[in-house]
Amino acid sequence: MRIILASKSPRRKELLELIGIKKFDVMVSNVDESLKKDLSIEEQSKKLAYNKAKAVFDETTGERIVIGSDTLVVKNGKIYGKPKTETEAFEMIKELKLGLHQVITSICVLKEEKGIKSKYLDYDITEIEMKDMTDEEIKKWIDSGEAMDKAGAYAIQGKFAVYITKINGNYHSVMGLPTSKLYDQIKQYI
Repeated sequence: MRIILASKSPRRKELLELIGIKKFDVMVSNVDESLKKDLSIEEQSKKLAYNKAKAVFDETTGERIVIGSDTLVVKNGKIYGKPKTETEAFEMIKELKLGLHQVITSICVLKEEKGIKSKYLDYDITEIEMKDMTDEEIKKWIDSGEAMDKAGAYAIQGKFAVYITKINGNYHSVMGLPTSKLYDQIKQYI
C-alpha cells in the first residue's frame, strides 16, 4: 500500500518513521490555511487536516493512504499559528509563557483499497505550561531560526524543551502528529 504524507514537516516525517513506516512519499498540499470564523477551534484544525489530505488524495490514484495533519496553539480562545515575522514570534512567546495553553493537532487518514474509499478524522488536545522567559531568552530562541515554521513559535522537542514545565496529553501530538491514533489506522500496512 502506498503511504503519502501530505506535509513538508520534518517532525511529521520523523514521527512516521518512529511508528515503523519505512517507506512513504511526501506531497505538500499547498491548501489555503485561512481560518473560518464560524467554526470551533477543534473544527478548524480538523477541517485543515482534511483539506490537506484531500488535496493530495485527489492528485493521486490507485491504492493509497494519505495522511494530513494540522496543529494549532490556543490560549484563552486566541489561536496562534505560524508567525510571519520575528516580532510576531516574540509576541506569541510572551503571551504563551506562564499559565496553560492548549495544542490541538488533528489527523485525517484517507484511504483507497480495492476500490473502496474511507476517511478517518480526529484530533488530540494537549495542555502545555511554559515557565517564565526573559526577553533575552525569547530573542535567543527566535534568533536560533527554529521559531518561524511552528504554530505558537515554539517546538516542544529540542532546545525549547527547557521552557516546558508541564504537559498533560500526547507529546507526539504537540510535535505535530497523534501517533497512537495514526498507528491504529494503518498498523496492518506497517
